[in-house]
Amino acid sequence: MSVNASFVPHSLTRRQFLVAGSTVSGAFVLGVPFSAATAGAGDVRQLGFFIEIQTDGHVIIGTNQPEIGQGVRTALPMLVAEELDVDWDKVSIRPMPLGIVKTADGYTWKYGGQGVGGSTGLTSNWDFMREVGATARQQLIQAAAARWGISPGTCTTEPGYVVCTSLGEKLPYADLVGDAANLGVPEESPPLKDVADYRIVGKMHKTIDARDIVTGKTKYGIDTRQPNMRFAVIARSPYLNGTPKSFDASVARKIDGVLDVFEIKGPAPGEPYQILASGVAVVATSTWTAIQGRDALRIEWDKGPNAKDSSEKFWAENASMLEGSGQVGVDDGDFEAAMAGADKIVEHQYAVPFVNHAPLEPQNCYAFVEKDRCHIIAPTQMPSGASRSAAWATGLERENIHVDFTRVGGGFGRRLTNDYVAEAALISKQTGWPIQLQWTREDDVKNDFYRPAGLHEMRAGLNANGEIAGWTQRLASASKYYRRPNMPDENLWEAELYADDFPRNIVPNLRLEYFHNAIGIPRGSWRAPAHTANAFVVQSFIDEIAHETGQDPLQLRIDLYGEERELEYGGHGGPTFNPGRLTRLIKFVAERIDYGRTLPKGRGIGLASHFTFGGYAAHAIEVVVGNNGDLSIERIIAAIDCGYAVHPNAVEAQLQGGTIDGISTALGLEITVEDGQIQQSNFHDYPLARIATFPNRFEAHILPYDENPTGVGEMGIPSAAPALTNAIFAATGKRIRRLPIKDQLRV
Repeated sequence: MSVNASFVPHSLTRRQFLVAGSTVSGAFVLGVPFSAATAGAGDVRQLGFFIEIQTDGHVIIGTNQPEIGQGVRTALPMLVAEELDVDWDKVSIRPMPLGIVKTADGYTWKYGGQGVGGSTGLTSNWDFMREVGATARQQLIQAAAARWGISPGTCTTEPGYVVCTSLGEKLPYADLVGDAANLGVPEESPPLKDVADYRIVGKMHKTIDARDIVTGKTKYGIDTRQPNMRFAVIARSPYLNGTPKSFDASVARKIDGVLDVFEIKGPAPGEPYQILASGVAVVATSTWTAIQGRDALRIEWDKGPNAKDSSEKFWAENASMLEGSGQVGVDDGDFEAAMAGADKIVEHQYAVPFVNHAPLEPQNCYAFVEKDRCHIIAPTQMPSGASRSAAWATGLERENIHVDFTRVGGGFGRRLTNDYVAEAALISKQTGWPIQLQWTREDDVKNDFYRPAGLHEMRAGLNANGEIAGWTQRLASASKYYRRPNMPDENLWEAELYADDFPRNIVPNLRLEYFHNAIGIPRGSWRAPAHTANAFVVQSFIDEIAHETGQDPLQLRIDLYGEERELEYGGHGGPTFNPGRLTRLIKFVAERIDYGRTLPKGRGIGLASHFTFGGYAAHAIEVVVGNNGDLSIERIIAAIDCGYAVHPNAVEAQLQGGTIDGISTALGLEITVEDGQIQQSNFHDYPLARIATFPNRFEAHILPYDENPTGVGEMGIPSAAPALTNAIFAATGKRIRRLPIKDQLRV
């Protein structure tokens, strides 16, 4: 989604922060002058927008990133608190709104970049947030030194105090914050603590708002209530790229509480998405009434150009395309010669389906569009995208659009796209009312930017020693880049086959080949995007190579990954990939599950590992498969190497959650289409795994590596599914090459 104004992809300088803070109320500026003369007796004493120190020593730290369950709302304030040097039990958090500033060159960040996706929430703020805390601490030291008439270099801190050992004196931060806030911010960032001296970061701490979550105090987008707010739902076209031909709202308008009914126009087929689909909006005095009004509509639909789309047709087209030649994205070495000279060829196909994001909180958005301004409250992963969507819908300049973002009840990549924000803004603009747009579960399942589906053909040529000399992955799929603005067709493959993923720079002769299927199903990012598909395919194929050449699957991985070394990695998560870190992980999980032991018939252990967005993970899973095909997961060992674990509790939780999500998806989740319509509608036909599916013997391990953290929101998913299906093969000799597994074990 785009508007005319450009966005400058960098943050304001430290000096520009001061300029912004002196003219914009509440702007994030460390060292904004604090005027004691204008402060009332009950005023809170502040030091910049991020840090608020109260008279009782309590510290409030602002958090600038959306919280989607990954723990960033705790992890980032931990960085500030560590460098500020305060007690963690005296810290609370305050969510911040979207902060953008219009400059002569376009828009730029006021509070640093705000948006989470691709496991970047921590890594993109690692230095920035520590500098915020260190700068505040430095200013407190300078303020204390000025009071004592000594050099700041003779002062240090202990939690909540500036200390001068030579004087035998210490001053609480609360007494200094007024003076400190009046000091100018130095040009250079202050020195940061050594990681070895950390008291908060890297230690086990509870998620800071966990109690509020479990006691119902946390406010999600769906909880938004504003004065004079109305409620809206949309009857979206059930046909891919369909439109309302006509509609009769007479019955709906007679329902007590229904206030307005009108058409919402979606994008033309093939055009970039601003909203997802055309439909008819119903506005009412409550969500329930709006739904009743929607149910009463009589709509005749124009089925559009994709009325004959079906899953059967999609898979047949993919298979047919693989019989020809596609676009070669990577062609290392002499692939043809390597395959021609191979002593053995291993070749198999694998199918990965469309899947729904299924966040627990369906899409929703509050919007109030007035003549010269707009207020948005939404659960979003990309607040800046919400701003752009509202600007598109309203025609307002972005500096006149205020975006508050709530805690998100599940993101998984779905809320990188702000189509629901655009819908809400369109409805508010037309009615003039503040409205909350609410999606139902059925709306969410049937209207999504689904994970792309595709058919993968894998071929490997091996020499007489069982070494892989040539490797190709050929993929026919629906690219998530399709219908992106200004996206040339020749780049569609880059979203589905990551050029530098394993085994590039390990297998000397490598070819990646792509075929695009332009089915009408919308698609987008789903946790770890293409890694979830490619890890299943590649890790399954490694097992198949091992089986067909008489090698051990564990040893083959160890041989392929090798020792620690940095390989060039140009994609997201780079600039390098160290396969030796996968060797360490796969050895660890194999040892923990006692991989080499003799197992009875029907019991098997599967292994898998993968590099995702800068982090490394591995799984070992033990299963039992009964004679009737009943599957029981007996044990799970999961391990992650995220460099340095800033918030270990969250890292462990993300590894557990990712594993569960990966297995649940592999077991039973698939979106299908028939006659241009999505067939699934709710959890009865899109069945997430139940708690009883997962064993008590479920271990999640963090293996530290260095002092450089990576994000962890997606690392736990990719290797879970192939570890499961490899275990099934070990137990039964039956290879799962098409996901989901469903009832394949009963055939």
